[in-house]
Amino acid sequence: MPKRIAAFGEVMMRLQVPGYDLLSQSNILNYTFSGTGVNVVSALARFGHTGHLVSRLPGNSLGDAAAAYLRKLGIASSLIHRGGNYLGMYFLENGFGVRPSRVTYSNRLESSFNTALVGEYDYDDIAAQIDAVHFCGISLAMNDGVRHHIKSLARAVKQRGGSVIFDCNYRPSLWGEDGYVKAKPHYEEMLHLSDIVIMNEKDAIYTLGMVTEKTDRREQLMELIPAVAKQYQVQVIAGTHRSINNDNTHTLRGFLFKNECFSFSDQLTFSVYDRIGAGDAFASGIIHGEMEGFPPEKTVRFAAAASMLAHTVSGDTPMASEMEIVRAMTESVGDVER
Repeated sequence: MPKRIAAFGEVMMRLQVPGYDLLSQSNILNYTFSGTGVNVVSALARFGHTGHLVSRLPGNSLGDAAAAYLRKLGIASSLIHRGGNYLGMYFLENGFGVRPSRVTYSNRLESSFNTALVGEYDYDDIAAQIDAVHFCGISLAMNDGVRHHIKSLARAVKQRGGSVIFDCNYRPSLWGEDGYVKAKPHYEEMLHLSDIVIMNEKDAIYTLGMVTEKTDRREQLMELIPAVAKQYQVQVIAGTHRSINNDNTHTLRGFLFKNECFSFSDQLTFSVYDRIGAGDAFASGIIHGEMEGFPPEKTVRFAAAASMLAHTVSGDTPMASEMEIVRAMTESVGDVER
């Protein structure tokens, strides 16, 4: 049965340089609206669930434009508040070959979302309207006020028997100097509250400070992820391993750890049109599979295929339907549809 799934997160304005130019070369920017929560719940809405966003938009024409964009994505707006003056922005320069893509944030800490005061959200009322809620480590990095909202809403949802989903998504630039030390207690608190976690062995090593003598990534994964699940009593942990090939294609493989067993997707190799948001597509696939009761093997294959397809469209937001993802799991695609 379709579920009522919310994400707590910031709506950001994405300002992208056309083609592969640098900001210093171009005088044109294309804008859309995005954010981890936006990407996840819009994908889940495409899969047939009711996707809510818990957020705060500025009370001006920029906030109106963002709200209109969210409606176009099928996101329910009843839990979106209005207030403040600013929307966080980021500038995207597309990478090419050995030059990576680059994201530069602007005006983020002053945004309407990040300046919402205690009391802005009625956590119990929100929890009564949803079956599950998604949080992202990027929001956890913002400030104490946002962290209070995240943890309070997570507790309210848990108390009502709902599911808490946490994507570690650690960003060193957002936590600042000694970021791992600052982040660890907050990550540990969220892991204790979470039913589904998106992470890999690097999160366990660098964010949680776990130690392994293994040097191979897969061996580290096989050792550390079960230890995380046991220590924090997490039901499901999922994530990906990615490599970039000499021909500029990417290779991705997803994993899912549940009931003390690993399940892996096929190893997928594909060309990349736009990488930003592909991790959110993977997360939405894991959430959908868990909410629908898929077997673990199907869930991780579905999530990996969703991530692969997200690399083929412009913008952060996944656009593939469930039918398109299932077809990508089972068929060789690429010809013209007629």
